Order: sequence, then C-alpha cells, then structure tokens
Amino acid sequence: MSTSTAPAFVHALLGDARSAHLFELLQGLDAHALNWLSGYTAGLAARAPLASVTTVAPEAAPAVPFTIIYGTQTGNSRLLAERLKQQVESAGLTARLFRASDYPVRELAQEQLLCVVISTQGDGDPPDDARGFCEFILGKRAPRVEALRYAVLGLGDSSYPRFCEVGKALDTRLAELGATRLLERADCDVDFEPVAKGWLDQTFARAREALTPRAPATATVLPLREQRTTPAFNKESPFSAEVLLNQRITARGALKDVRHLELSLEGSGLTYAPGDALGVWPHNPPELVERLLSELRLDGTLDVTRDGRTLPLARWLSDGLEITKLNRPFLERHATLSGSTALRDVLQPGNPEAFRTLLASHQLIDVLRAHKANWEATELVQALRKLTPRLYSIASSPLRVGEEAHLTVSVVDYTAFDLRHFGAASYHLATRTAGTDAVRVFIEPNERFRLPEDSDKDVLMIGPGTGVAPFRAFIQERAERGARGRNWLFFGEQHFRTQFLYQTEWQEALKKQTLHRLSLAFSRDRAQKVYVQHRLREAGRDVYAWLEGGAHLYVCGDAQRMAPDVHEALVDVVSTHGGKSREDARAWLETLREQRRYLRDVY
Repeated sequence: MSTSTAPAFVHALLGDARSAHLFELLQGLDAHALNWLSGYTAGLAARAPLASVTTVAPEAAPAVPFTIIYGTQTGNSRLLAERLKQQVESAGLTARLFRASDYPVRELAQEQLLCVVISTQGDGDPPDDARGFCEFILGKRAPRVEALRYAVLGLGDSSYPRFCEVGKALDTRLAELGATRLLERADCDVDFEPVAKGWLDQTFARAREALTPRAPATATVLPLREQRTTPAFNKESPFSAEVLLNQRITARGALKDVRHLELSLEGSGLTYAPGDALGVWPHNPPELVERLLSELRLDGTLDVTRDGRTLPLARWLSDGLEITKLNRPFLERHATLSGSTALRDVLQPGNPEAFRTLLASHQLIDVLRAHKANWEATELVQALRKLTPRLYSIASSPLRVGEEAHLTVSVVDYTAFDLRHFGAASYHLATRTAGTDAVRVFIEPNERFRLPEDSDKDVLMIGPGTGVAPFRAFIQERAERGARGRNWLFFGEQHFRTQFLYQTEWQEALKKQTLHRLSLAFSRDRAQKVYVQHRLREAGRDVYAWLEGGAHLYVCGDAQRMAPDVHEALVDVVSTHGGKSREDARAWLETLREQRRYLRDVY
C-alpha cells in the first residue's frame, strides 16, 4: 500500500509524514497481524479516546443483523430509523435499513431482531410506502416468528381518534405470530422527539446486548469513513428566506384565497428536487393570541418555563405552542377543569364520530368559550402541544427558478361561532410582505414522490386544488430537461372563472407541448358536481392505455375524500378497460404502487 492510495481524510487526520509512516509500517503484514493490531489500538483508544475519531471495539460482526423497517408519509419515521441505524453501527454492529415498500417480506420468517418505525396517516391508515408490508403482516400469509424479538415505534397525531393505530396493530400482530417484544411499544405524538429519543436509546441498548458476542471474538478492521456533514440549515435550525412575491392567484369573489409565494434560498446552501416539500415554521396570528389571553384572563407578560426555556406567556402562545389545533390530552385536561359533562361524553372511547366532529369544527378558542375553566399560565403551557412546522409541496423546479422555492398556499381564514378563525401557517404566509418579511424554512426531502428516471416515460398527474403544486414543479423540470415523455394533468376546483390556478401557465405549456393533455373539473359551475375522478372515468380508455404503456401515475391533495375517490375511479378504469375483475384491478394498481409507478402525496 502506498501513501498515494491513502484516503484524503487520513492525510488530514494524521498529517502527510505520519500517514506515510503508518502505511509504510502496515505494508507486508498478514491478516493475523492486522487483526491483532486493530484490537491493540482499540484498547488504547478505550483508555485515551481521540477527540475527533470514534474507535469501534474489536467485536466480531454478528451473523444475525438488526433489521430496521420504516414507513413514512412526511419523512419523520425515516429520520428516526436512520438515527437508530447509526447508533447500532457506531457500536460496530450490523444493521439493515429498509423502507417498508422495499423490504422482502419472505425474509420475515428468518428474522431474529427487528424494529419497525411507522407512522399512522389520518384516522388509522398506513403510509403509502407501507401498505403492502402492513397487509402482509396483518394478513393470513404472515409466517410464525417464534425466534423473533421485535420493537415497534408508532408516530401519529392525537388529534385523530385512532392515534398511532398502525403501530398498535403491527405490535399486536407480531406478538400473535409468536414474536417476543424487545421493548414495549411507544406511541409518539406530532411532537415526537421527547418520546422517540428515550425509546431509541433503550432499543439501541437492548439491541447491542442481543447482538454483542458473549465470548471474546477475533477483532475486525472497520474501514475509516468520512463523517457526514450536517446541512447548515435544517428543521432545528431553519433558514430565514426572504419573501420575493406574495400574490393571490384566485380572482376577486372566489370562495378561496390561494396564494403563490416565491421565497429566496440564496446563500442558504439548501437544495431540493421536484416532489420535495418546504417546511415552514409559522407564528400564530397575533389577533388569536390576544383573544386567548383575554378569554383566559391571563397576563401575557408573565414568564413561564417549559423544557428548560423561560418565555413570556404571549411568546409561548405566539410561536411556541399550537393554538389553532386541538388534541386529546389537552381536551381531557380541560374537561376535568371545566367539569363539562358534554365534553367528557365527546371524549369517550366509544364515541369516535363525535370526537372527529369536534376536531373538525372547533379550535382552541371555541372550546375555551363553550366550556369555561380556570387555567393557570404554567399549566396551560404544559398542556398545549408544541408548535410544529407545516410542510408544503414545492411548486417549482430549481432548474427553472434557481435559488428560489415557490409555494401554492390556500389560506385558512373563516368565521365560525361568531369569531374569525385562522390557520397558523397559511395565515402567517399570506400576511408576509414581499421585499420586507422573511419566513423560517427548511427542505423536507420526499424520495417517494419522484419523477421517473427515464425521461421518455409518460407522466399522468392528478392534483385538484393546491394539490397541483408539485405538478407545476414536475412540468417545469421535464421541460428544462427536454423530456420526451408526455405529460397529462388532471386539475379540479370549484369555479373556472375565479379558481383556475396557474391557468396562463398551463395554456402556455400546452402551446409549447411541455404539457400534452389537460383535463379539468370545476365542481360548482353546473348543477351536477364534477370532480377529477369523473374526468378519469370519462377518459378511462386513454388513462388505461397510458398506464398499460408504462406511464407513471401521481396523486396529490386531500387524503380523506379525494384520494380514496380517485383510487376507486382508477379501479373502475382498470376493470372496465383492462377487462379485469375489481379484485384483479386492485391488485394491478397495487403492482404499480410496488413498482413505484403509482405514487401519492396526500395529507
């Protein structure tokens, strides 16, 4: 081995002279001598650890790895699974990491150590990338796994009645199949870090105990690797992006206020690809903060401490806590303080519909007004959920716009119970002034919502309302790359005249043949409502021909009604024009999903 073959970071670590001397000494040594040296140097490191180098103890790599599987819709489960894998590997142990859709389920019968980190979407649904995995585990084909030790971490939102339902179901099912829990399941709310960190540490400790050989083992040499650099700006340390443009793109008189925003990422080093999301850290509306303080008769200047931070109460309510969304833990405490029988009834486990209705129709201020209670400032701050960032599909391609990110935002601003109500992030964005204000942002990658690598492939996009945002990015990207595949967009809104988002852009794209087909559905322009799923059925023959010919299919938008309705329309299309039973049509679409040709970004 010559010094010229030494990695650059070894030279940087030891210096040219010392690295040259090291590799000169190592030349000619056999495997036995190298193994002995690795154990000897590891022992030295244990007594006097180097500040910049992590030295792995000389343990033999176990024959059985620790398998980690994640299912995610927004990326949080992936981040936690990657963190656990890094912990395991930092101890010199072997770990395998799989997205649930990539995991070969036939291997489950042979697994001995398994961790599943999985989110629950909406009211009890698995994330799109875990549907097949969950169906296998929960179905009749799942094997007995008596030799398996496992752990499940669930992520969810306690605003929904079936909180962390997917994690609970998998945890129960694996036990039914004969597996033994390595650790009790944990359920994380939207603010997942407090629960997740401790659970991951415990799981790592149990896994290390299970994987570490009990008898002394021959030392193994682990290759040196350069440390990954953490981006300067991320979720915990967002970038202040200047607002370049804040333009309403629905006409006067429209039922919705939809904004097109352009934000500068210049100098941030942040990069993204079409399909990614921009995370936005909002401030709650000042008018709502003042109303809450008045309703509760609390002093906004009073200092309150939580999690080691001391802030005035008004500051907590402004940018530290959720005040536009409700969640079960707060409601349960408020029911106790208020003594409200009606609120207690809504929160009963056997009353999920009433709970759903409450969450959909009420904000925090409504509950406080309807069910009076006396809150102390400290208890209120402890009871409310931490404010979390909102994710918006990026509506631009960096090949077209450079160091900018564009957003399509529907502003939540309505009147109910004689009060004006707001959405925290959308109202925050809508009230930013171009050229003056900035927004705290970060990039949230979305690897499961990508354009096909083969630009000759056709692309079929279904995006009603603001769900059209990523498809603006897709069409820009395909145009800039000179993609030869065809692009077909299905778009729907309420009214053609006032709510045809990006109308002039689509018309220009049609002229330039960077958009080849545009199917429109405006639901309130005629007596009988028409939605994108109706247009899918009407164009069913061509839709099926595109899919049969290899097209990639994308759906973005509302998860509760639109996405299921579109899926049923696709089942109808495949059944009718593919000559298949409905069961076979569903299986055919599931195959597209497994091939990553049917991708959804729904919320």
